[in-house]
Amino acid sequence: MNEMPSDPISSPEDDLQPEYRFDYQKAKPNRFAARNQAENLRVVVLDDDVARVFTTPESVNKALRALIEAIPQS
Repeated sequence: MNEMPSDPISSPEDDLQPEYRFDYQKAKPNRFAARNQAENLRVVVLDDDVARVFTTPESVNKALRALIEAIPQS
């Protein structure tokens, strides 16, 4: 049977150490970092109605490039 701690309500400060030592020898590379390696990557959230029309990044980029070409350059 598990024993209950003598003080059931402990402060989070009780668990904090004054200093933590991180062993970089055991560190592993971030497996998610490679996904965002593209230079000048921007993430944009589309409204639902727009996302129904533009379902791929390529379709969004194609439409935006056409819009850029249509805008007169000053």
